[in-house]
Amino acid sequence: MIVAASLVMMLAAAPSADAVGAGRKDFSKCLSAQVQPALEKKLPVGDFQAEMKKACADKEAAFRAAIVASDKADKMSDAAANSDADDQISEYVDKITGEYEESSRPG
Repeated sequence: MIVAASLVMMLAAAPSADAVGAGRKDFSKCLSAQVQPALEKKLPVGDFQAEMKKACADKEAAFRAAIVASDKADKMSDAAANSDADDQISEYVDKITGEYEESSRPG
């Protein structure tokens, strides 16, 4: 019976983990897709970040919601779950922004 309860708990957590993974993948793909067009337009970094945020707002929202739901299912507070989502989203945005800066340098 204990094994069955553990299995049920693992299965219940799986969709949440899948939602985070899918959200992460979709958000990352969206961010990456913004680099080449921005390079072709020779956008300054600030404009690139604004365009990227606008283009990927729906993917960011889905990723954020999945993280928060997963964290709350793990008994995190609202504040901690939102902070975790902020941190994870910032990591992806910072990574793509860094790649854009490197790619847009002359030379």
